[in-house]
Amino acid sequence: MSKWNLYSEFKEGVNVGGNIRYVWLFSTVGIFVLILACINFMNLSTARSENRAREVGIRKTVGSGRWQLVRQFIAESYVVVILAFIFALVAVRLLLPMFNDVAGKQMTMPWSSLYFWIGSLAFMLITGLLAGSYPAFYLSSFQPLKVLKGTFKVGKNAVIPRRVLVVLQFTISVMLTIGTIIVYQQIQHAKDRPIGYDRGGLVNKNFDPEIKDHYDVVKKELIDAGAIVEMTASNSPMTGVWNTNGGFNWEGKDPNLAVDFPNNQINYDYGKTVKWEIVAGRDFSKEFGTDSSAFILNESAVKFLGFKDPIGKILRWGDEPYTIIAVVKDIMQESPFYPVRPTLYHIGDFGNMSNLILRLNPAQPASTSLAAMENVLKKYTPDVPFRYTFVDESFGAKFQNEERIGKLSTWFAILAIFISCLGLLGMSGFVAEQRTKEIGIRKVLGANVVAIWKMLSIEFVLLVLLSCIIASPIAYYYLNNWLANYDYRVNVNWTVFLFASVLALLVTVITVSALTIKAALMNPVKSLRNE
Repeated sequence: MSKWNLYSEFKEGVNVGGNIRYVWLFSTVGIFVLILACINFMNLSTARSENRAREVGIRKTVGSGRWQLVRQFIAESYVVVILAFIFALVAVRLLLPMFNDVAGKQMTMPWSSLYFWIGSLAFMLITGLLAGSYPAFYLSSFQPLKVLKGTFKVGKNAVIPRRVLVVLQFTISVMLTIGTIIVYQQIQHAKDRPIGYDRGGLVNKNFDPEIKDHYDVVKKELIDAGAIVEMTASNSPMTGVWNTNGGFNWEGKDPNLAVDFPNNQINYDYGKTVKWEIVAGRDFSKEFGTDSSAFILNESAVKFLGFKDPIGKILRWGDEPYTIIAVVKDIMQESPFYPVRPTLYHIGDFGNMSNLILRLNPAQPASTSLAAMENVLKKYTPDVPFRYTFVDESFGAKFQNEERIGKLSTWFAILAIFISCLGLLGMSGFVAEQRTKEIGIRKVLGANVVAIWKMLSIEFVLLVLLSCIIASPIAYYYLNNWLANYDYRVNVNWTVFLFASVLALLVTVITVSALTIKAALMNPVKSLRNE
């Protein structure tokens, strides 16, 4: 029972996971975002290497060993991590109410949990080592003689690791952006799916015994009071299947085939109340006494049974023959992401029904109709609280998990892009600073602002374009695996990858332009006056 919530999905009797996959999904995304921050730290630390080269040279000259310098630079990394952890605790404490609203939970900060502090310490140790190790080993490798003679220059090969890190950074960001778009497309795809009935104005309520005893009278009073226009009863609500049965036989059935159909007991006004769509045949009617031994099938059931012309065919339930009188369009009562199961509808006894389905009067506000309904029902059930659910709200609740994934994915994608842009901003500023004299010379020789902007921006645009090319097939593979969990799913379209790539390139150009244009506008006299 302790695994009931997270490990609730079974196939052929074997547990295949459940909600635990969302825990792993967002844990993985969170780690990716942390890696992005580590990449930023590495990039900016190594980009400023020339500024710290003289310090390294002097320390080595006065006797510092390489491992002493490595420990110093890693210690600096840990100082940043500790400060970040403190800021993170404050930020989480402030943002937790908003996060609870998005996640649909009521979580609190586990200040007294030993596991929380041990886990936090472990993350700090790993993050500090991951972020600080590469800059530490890189900076400590400088030769003091070259540095102090002024002949030290960072070679061309030194920029390759930084370029690789920028590509990795934006690959993750683009993947998250593509994933967010696909999640929202999948939700919208399911919402736009035909449901086979009109859920607007439908209310579901418990079918109390006192109402069962006075069903016709209650219905008339509710209509006379202007509360409703139709009322019916069923053993399942409109947004769920509470009853399935086996023991069915029909002509041409494989004797080894075991079936278990959703079997919905309803009364005669069900079709008029829910406004289902009849494809063939007629609705149940009290004018036909034989309808007590009749079935109405949905389209999936007709397809499953293999009937080309089902009207008038016999479907045996145990020893009792039932005549098929109609076929209706599939009514989506279960998950909107899975096919509608073959379903049967037959006239049942009120004693087996537990749901009252009412269609509110569309000519007046729902609040007025509900108040009138409560007044009528209180006469028959004075001690029973007046509780009801709107069918469209219950239907909307079926998308909660996916919508929660969409919201969290959006925030993660925004955070990833923001972190990547901060790194790009620092890198572009450093490049512009390093090429200040070159920019001045080019301007003196006639280069305009646009030409210089192109020169400084093209490298970053190409790196991000490479990120988009790498991210697209990886995202396609993992999104296809995620969508495979749904039978009713959206097709992954190439336009999603194009949109995410264009967005990434646009953000890159805007970010880089903030500093490159400033550098391009600088007066060349300032950068060349000492030459």
